[in-house]
Amino acid sequence: MWTDKQRGIRVSQEELLCKNACGYYGNPAWQGFCSKCWRERARPAGAERQDARPSNDGTPLTFSKFEEKKNAEKGRRINTMRRLFWGSPSPPKRQESSETHTNVLKAYQGLEPGDFTGFLKILRSPSSQRLQSRCTAFLKTMEAYHDLPVQKQSDLVQDFYQSFAEYFSSFSEAQVTQIMEHVEKLIMTRLHKWVFCHDSCDDEQKDLALQRRIRSLNWVTPQMLGVPFPENNTTVTGDPFLPAITAIIEMDAKRAPQDKLACVSKCSQHVFEALSTSNTEPANADDFLSGLVYVVLKANPPRLHSNMQYVIRFGLPHSLMAGESGYYFTNLSCAVAFIEKLDGPALNLSPEEFEGYMLRQRAPFARSKRQQAASETQHLLEELKGRQEKLDQGMDALGVQLQKWVQAVNSQLDEATGQLAVVQKEITAQSELSQLSSSSHDTVPPGDDTKDQTVLVFSDECAGPEDTDC
Repeated sequence: MWTDKQRGIRVSQEELLCKNACGYYGNPAWQGFCSKCWRERARPAGAERQDARPSNDGTPLTFSKFEEKKNAEKGRRINTMRRLFWGSPSPPKRQESSETHTNVLKAYQGLEPGDFTGFLKILRSPSSQRLQSRCTAFLKTMEAYHDLPVQKQSDLVQDFYQSFAEYFSSFSEAQVTQIMEHVEKLIMTRLHKWVFCHDSCDDEQKDLALQRRIRSLNWVTPQMLGVPFPENNTTVTGDPFLPAITAIIEMDAKRAPQDKLACVSKCSQHVFEALSTSNTEPANADDFLSGLVYVVLKANPPRLHSNMQYVIRFGLPHSLMAGESGYYFTNLSCAVAFIEKLDGPALNLSPEEFEGYMLRQRAPFARSKRQQAASETQHLLEELKGRQEKLDQGMDALGVQLQKWVQAVNSQLDEATGQLAVVQKEITAQSELSQLSSSSHDTVPPGDDTKDQTVLVFSDECAGPEDTDC
């Protein structure tokens, strides 16, 4: 049974939440803040750096001037997105096309969850021509300005999400979320080749560094991480985390952020399943994070950093801030951060031991393989011993049966021998009688009936020649 002392990774629920105490999940990529708080925190900080310089008249900007400039910048960004989406700086008046607007809303209200094909059919219908044209215009604009910094592109995409969601302001939050997931898939499937691993950022270098880091830690065993499953479980039924490893590797093949998040969720669910089948106790958050770290180390997913940054920059905010997908993605970010900062004490190793493993002076995998081979050999010996015991028992039983059979055969032979002796005596007696009868017939003259009767009486009454009464 695994104790808390053996588990080296501990993360509380509070540590996963936003540092701003807004109730949403934070992320190490946002310094512990959620996406909303991070954007609100990062934008004023950027504006403050720009506005910290003196004004044209040589005097520093006051706080009121700073607020005016910040609001003006925000207004320009909103107007830009409205111009991209609506064709003008302000949204259209619903009174101008209230009937068309109502028909469009009814069509989207009848959309089934997860029916992306149905969403495309509605979007291409004549009633949704305005929405379709705005999506097409935004895609062409983003493709034309694909050389913009990736953070600027992220801001434009997030503003487009917000502008598109305003069209369905009368819908419930669940319906808006469902529609926006389809919008995200439509937009980002087209923009993936332009914004993924962009040249303006160092995602590619960080991918290579992370892959080298994970490769250098391939000696880490599940026992070092405190993953609660028996060592012989991998030798009997195979690695129980193999489905999770496959799911996290598939993330790189997806284009839409929500599809990548679905791979993360699938991987996490497989981790929980592996923990539940491999341990008698229910899995907790520490067990889950330990298992997720083990899966990342075993899988070494391709372009893991780029995929995570792609989801952070261009995914829907609600998918990362709350819900099951947000929880799983936050744990994945914590697992990657743990791997990047992994040291000896985290694995219950001394600095010398950790350095020896990193320099390949120690080989825990080789030692564990020897132990595994010894365990398998011991198992085979025990199995052979059991077979030998069964064979000995069978031989003893067969010997007893053979003795009983020999005794039965001997008794039958004795009985047959006795019967044969009796038969031989009877045959001998009959042969003697026949000889006597033939000799008597030879001594009596023919035709003398009295003598014949006397001889018959003599032979019947006399027991033998020694009988004196005859």
